[in-house]
Amino acid sequence: MTARLELSGITRLYQTGAETVAALGGIDLVIEPGEMLAIVGTSGSGKSTLMNILGCLDRPSGGQYCVGGEDVSTLSPDGLARLRREHFGFVFQRYHLISGLTAAGNVELPAIYTGERSDSRHGRAKAILARLGLGDRLSHRPNQLSGGQQQRVAIGRALMNGGGIILADEPTGALDSRTGETVLALLKELNAEGRTVIIVTHDHGVAAHADRVVEIADGRILSDSRRPAEKRVIPVSTPHKAESPFRPLAAIGFSIIGAISMSLRAMAAQKLRTALTVLGIVIGITAVVAVVGLGEGAQRRVTEELSGLGTNTLTIYRGRDMGDMNAARLSKLTLEDADALAAQPYTDGVTPEMAGSVIARYASRSINMQIQGVGLDYFRVNAMKLKAGRLLTADDLNRVRPSIVLADKTAESLFKDGGDPIGRIILAGKAPATVVGIVEAEHMRGSNGMGYMPHTALRTRLTGDSNLSAITVRLKNGVDSKLAEKALGELLERRHGSRDFNIFNSDQIRKSIERTTSMFALMISALAGVALVVGGIGVMNIMLIAVTERTREIGLRMAVGARQSDIMIQFLIEAVAVCMVGGAAGLGIAFGLSALFNAMQFGLSLIITPGAILLALLSTMLIGLIFGFLPARKAARLDPVDALSRD
Repeated sequence: MTARLELSGITRLYQTGAETVAALGGIDLVIEPGEMLAIVGTSGSGKSTLMNILGCLDRPSGGQYCVGGEDVSTLSPDGLARLRREHFGFVFQRYHLISGLTAAGNVELPAIYTGERSDSRHGRAKAILARLGLGDRLSHRPNQLSGGQQQRVAIGRALMNGGGIILADEPTGALDSRTGETVLALLKELNAEGRTVIIVTHDHGVAAHADRVVEIADGRILSDSRRPAEKRVIPVSTPHKAESPFRPLAAIGFSIIGAISMSLRAMAAQKLRTALTVLGIVIGITAVVAVVGLGEGAQRRVTEELSGLGTNTLTIYRGRDMGDMNAARLSKLTLEDADALAAQPYTDGVTPEMAGSVIARYASRSINMQIQGVGLDYFRVNAMKLKAGRLLTADDLNRVRPSIVLADKTAESLFKDGGDPIGRIILAGKAPATVVGIVEAEHMRGSNGMGYMPHTALRTRLTGDSNLSAITVRLKNGVDSKLAEKALGELLERRHGSRDFNIFNSDQIRKSIERTTSMFALMISALAGVALVVGGIGVMNIMLIAVTERTREIGLRMAVGARQSDIMIQFLIEAVAVCMVGGAAGLGIAFGLSALFNAMQFGLSLIITPGAILLALLSTMLIGLIFGFLPARKAARLDPVDALSRD
C-alpha cells in the first residue's frame, strides 16, 4: 500500500532582503493512499511550494510532515533522498529529461540509485516505455521526441521505482489540449492501479479529473472537496521495487561507468574548452615524465661510466691526498703492500699498478702512450672486456716478458693498415713489446693511448722504479665499501707508520653522483609539477562551470533519489576522467619526445620506465581528485528545489 501523507501546521518562510515572506501559512492536510488529488491555485498561491514539501524536495520552516508515519524533519539529506527513492515519482511541467540520455536511459535513472542490476533495469524500462506507447522510441534522445512523448518518458521515469506516489507539476502545461488529455488519462489509469496521484495545477479543468480538489491561495487552503464516495476509486496495493542492500556499491559502480561516459560526451561537446582545460595537465605530465626519464638515463649513464672503474673498488695512491706534490719523495707503495691487502677476507682481487709515458711506434706510425704496469687481476678488478687475443698471464709476469695488451682505440691508432695487431711487435720507447691482446677501454680516461704490461716488465725494461703508483682492490660482493675503506686504511697505516697514502672509493663516488642526479631530477620535477597544479586549477574551474551548467540535471538526480555522495562521486570521477585524458595525451607526447631524443644520440638517453608511467597516472588521478573536490562538493550540496528551478 502506498504511504499516507500527513501535514500538520506546515509553514514555509523565505527571506527576501530584509523582508520575510510566508509561502505557506499553516497547512493541515492528510492524503490517503490511492487518492487522486489536485492542488489548484493561481501563480504565487504556494501550490508549488506545497508540492516540493510533499515530495521531500524542500523542508518546511515549521509544523510536522510525516510520510508513512516517518517525520521528515528528523531526516538527513540522504534520508530524504531515501524517501524520494522509495515513495515518490516526479512528473515536471518542463519534463526535466537529461539530453545526453536516451528515452530508456532517462527512465532507468531512478533505479540506478537503488542499486538495481543493469540488465534488470534495462528490461523494466523497456517494458514501461512499451506500455506508454513508446516501445519504438527506446533509443531516441529527448530532442528527437515530441512534447507529449517527452512527458510520457517523464511518467515512465516516475514509475521506475514503483511510483507509489506520483507528483505531477502542471503535467499538461506545455502540451496541446489533445496530448494533455492523453497524459491525464494515463495518470488516471495509474491511480486506478492503486497509486496516489497528486496533480499541481492552476487549471480548474485539469483539477476536475481528480477525485479530490484542494484549492490554495496565499499559502492557505481555501477549500478541500471530494467526489461522492461511490465514485471514488478503491485503492489497491502497488508494487514497490525493493532497494538492494548493496546500493552504495552499485551507485559507485554507476558513478565510475556513467560519469566517465558522461564526461567524455561533455568533453566532445565542448572541444575547444576541453583542449584548453587539459593543456596544463598535458604540459605537466609531459614535463614530469620527461624529467624522470632524463634522470633515469643520467643514472644509467653514470653507472656505465663508472663500470670502467670496476664494481665496488678501492684504489690507493701515494700521497696524503690527491695532487700531493711530495708524494713521490715521501710516500711508497710496494708489492708487499699489495700482497698484504690480497690476504684480507674482504678482498676479491688486488692489482699493483705503476705507470710510464712513452712514444709507441709501429712502422711509420707513432703515438704518445701511457703504459700501465699491472698485475694479473687488473682486468677483472676493473671489469675490462677482452676483444681479441689474450690477457696477461703468470708466465708473462714471472718471466718479465714485454707482453702488452692495448686499448682498442690505441690499436686503431697504431695499426692503420687494418691488419690483425695480435703478435705484432711495437716499440714502447726503446723497448720492443709484443701485442698479445686488445681490450675494450671506452670508459677509461685517456684510452686513445693506453697499454697494459706486466709490472715486472715495465719496472725492468722501461722505468727502473720498483715503487708502485697505485694499488687497486676489488671488494667481495656484499661488503660495505666504507667499512672496507676504513679497515684497509688502518692496515696500511700500521705498515707504513703514518698515513702517507690516499684512497679513492669508486662506489662512494657512484653513490654521490647518483644522489646528485636524483636531487637534480627531483628539483626539475618539482618545477614541472607547477604545470600540473596550474592544469589542476583549470580543471577545477571547468568543473565549477559544469556544475553551473548542469544544475538542473543535478536537481533532477536528487529528485529521483541520488544521495549527496552519489553526486559527489559522479563529479569527482568526471574531474579524474578529464585529467586522465590529459595524462594519456601527456604520456603519448613524452614517448614521442623520448624516441626523438634518443634518435638524435646526444650521449644521454631519455628512458621512460614503468615507474614513470605509474607516477604519471597517479599524478593525474590525484590532481583530478584534489581539484575536483570543491566542484563536486558544491554540486552535492545544492538544494534540490533551487537546482530544479535554475534556468
